[in-house]
Amino acid sequence: MDVILTPQEDDALKTVSLISYILHLIVAVSAVVPGAQMGPVLLLVALIVDMVKRQDARGTWHESHFRYRIRSVLWAAGLYLITVPLWFLFVLPGWLAWLAISLWFLYRIVWGMMRLNKQQAIDF
Repeated sequence: MDVILTPQEDDALKTVSLISYILHLIVAVSAVVPGAQMGPVLLLVALIVDMVKRQDARGTWHESHFRYRIRSVLWAAGLYLITVPLWFLFVLPGWLAWLAISLWFLYRIVWGMMRLNKQQAIDF
């Protein structure tokens, strides 16, 4: 059942989502740009915000965005951890894996931001 939000509640959730997406975007861009690592702290802040505020979005179109961002971070973290041995064994494959994961994460964040801007839920 869809929860009906007041305009103020809807705006508040959209603002939280936008801030979270911006934090994710900073992390994603800095992961792709060599030497611009902003990552773990900002990502942790964004993840905590998403986990705390997700409850407020239950039953609304915003809920899918919170779930999407949390899953994106968890998948990226898992993929980064899996590819860590490549850095020790072979530098180039490790760098290429890092780049591929970072570009995938960047794509997901930009796509999510576009859906948020259109006030559309994440379909999957």
